[in-house]
Amino acid sequence: MDEFEFLNKEEILRVEDAIADAETFTSGEIRVHIDEYCDNDLMGKAAKRFEELEMDMTELRNGVLFYIAYKDRKFAIIGDSGINEKVPEGFWDSVRETLEENFKKGDFSTGLCEGIKICGKKLSDLFPFQEGDINELPNEVTFGK
Repeated sequence: MDEFEFLNKEEILRVEDAIADAETFTSGEIRVHIDEYCDNDLMGKAAKRFEELEMDMTELRNGVLFYIAYKDRKFAIIGDSGINEKVPEGFWDSVRETLEENFKKGDFSTGLCEGIKICGKKLSDLFPFQEGDINELPNEVTFGK
């Protein structure tokens, strides 16, 4: 897959910087993964990527994956069990709406950055950074086949 069909090099770096900024005040982990297609099973494919990226292996089960199948024009946001137990009802819907508003305008990197910022704020409230916390997962945007 040519990742530059969806995000250019500068936009990828912008998203990765947003992840690093969001994780500054939390032990939570945020990742972005981009595929071309999701084979008509968006949530199944997103959950599979969540596991492949070892998002379910964080100590506090506080990982968030932004999954995008750009040629299918679909995306999902998945939080691990530690987060889902704590976020208020409707939280994920509000993040999804932020992405949708920007995606409809074709501004994918802004949508991702704003969604990441919202998640980072909530993660910092629920899972504040503690002395000794380590970055358990890379901040790089990953791409599939």
